[in-house]
Amino acid sequence: MPTSSTTRGHLLRVLGLGFGLSVIIGNTIGGGILRTPGTIAEHLPNIWLFLGVWLAGGVYALLGSISYAEIATMIPRAGGQYAFARYALGDYAGFIVGWADWLSTCGSTAAVGILIGAFSVALFPSLTGPYSARLIACSVAIVFGLLQWRGIVMGSTAQNITSLMKALGFLILIVAAFAMGTGGAFSHPPAAVSLGGLSLFTALILSLQSVIYTYDGWYGVVYFSEEVVNPGNDIPKSIIGGVLAIISIYLLINIGLLYVLPMSQLVGTDFAVGTAANAIFGRYGDSIFRWLTIASMLSTINACHLMATRTMFALSRDGLFVRQAAAVNKGGTPATALLLTVLTSLVFIWLGETFDKVITVVAFFFVANYSLTFISVFVLRRREPERERPYRAWGYPWTTGVALIGSILFLAGAVASDTRNSVYALGLLALSYPIFRLLRK
Repeated sequence: MPTSSTTRGHLLRVLGLGFGLSVIIGNTIGGGILRTPGTIAEHLPNIWLFLGVWLAGGVYALLGSISYAEIATMIPRAGGQYAFARYALGDYAGFIVGWADWLSTCGSTAAVGILIGAFSVALFPSLTGPYSARLIACSVAIVFGLLQWRGIVMGSTAQNITSLMKALGFLILIVAAFAMGTGGAFSHPPAAVSLGGLSLFTALILSLQSVIYTYDGWYGVVYFSEEVVNPGNDIPKSIIGGVLAIISIYLLINIGLLYVLPMSQLVGTDFAVGTAANAIFGRYGDSIFRWLTIASMLSTINACHLMATRTMFALSRDGLFVRQAAAVNKGGTPATALLLTVLTSLVFIWLGETFDKVITVVAFFFVANYSLTFISVFVLRRREPERERPYRAWGYPWTTGVALIGSILFLAGAVASDTRNSVYALGLLALSYPIFRLLRK
């Protein structure tokens, strides 16, 4: 697939395995693990079903990581899923994937920033004001943007530090849960499952949707394929190792929650980790939970800035946006793309409820990106069987096929549960084609 040769500056190949693991952990472990356990416990108020869906979501992510590792090492280009879809399926497929991915990542930055702002105001009541949370969210987004403006070395260092803070925070909570818990749900016999009118199948589908959203982000390193020193070796290790680390952390967190809280206390809880922190640390629990959340979210914002910038850079380099956004500064940062990414995140922060509606529609495409990447693996195996593949997906075609079927079923469930926004998304898809043709000209 030809690309423009007018790019000013170039990305620096300076990243290694440590960055790959940190960007995956930093991007994946975020607000979802704080909220999702209570929702899943409400759908499946049984210990083994509850833990089973977390394990199933992890297996799905692991199968996906095996296929992503193959295509990322075969096509080591910036932009992640956009680069795969464009190479395998054409410019229009790449356009849809790239723009949906960029918008949803900017939206994730906004959502995480607002959460940081709200928790900061709760910790420091003197900051209370009508726009305090949004101003704090904007400030955090700008600070990480300025750090990355200095170059990829500064951005990757910030990612390594903030991801380490996040991992240590959750590990301390896990240790405290097992050291100070009294058995919680494990001290009582498993209760008969009462699903509140839902069938077991429906409850499982709804729970798996929440779990898969919480695991989303495990592929983060593929956005930086051009910047990894040894992509054929480090990308597979980063993706598969990162997924295994996340599965372990998520399972330990949820087992820890069940060891501290009875199932009845976990059901429907908005912030299950906060409830557990209160049970463990008493009156200090709320503050500890909020500090843990803020520390956890910082790495997510840095990772989102890094990934969205690479997607915008790749779109622009390939002629699907203005050429200026493909310019790279001396530090290896696509500076214009970073500026547009930060500004868009700030707009989303201030849009509030309107932003939520936009992201809900864009999420339709976001979920479909998995499917298109897995399809791309099949297409390229058939179209370019002799192409060098530094890593070949273990168990192909079965592992890729199972991951694809899981993605399609997940997408069908999302459409069935949110038909209205799915119709909006299809309308947006129809509108996107003339925009695509205009940008091509």
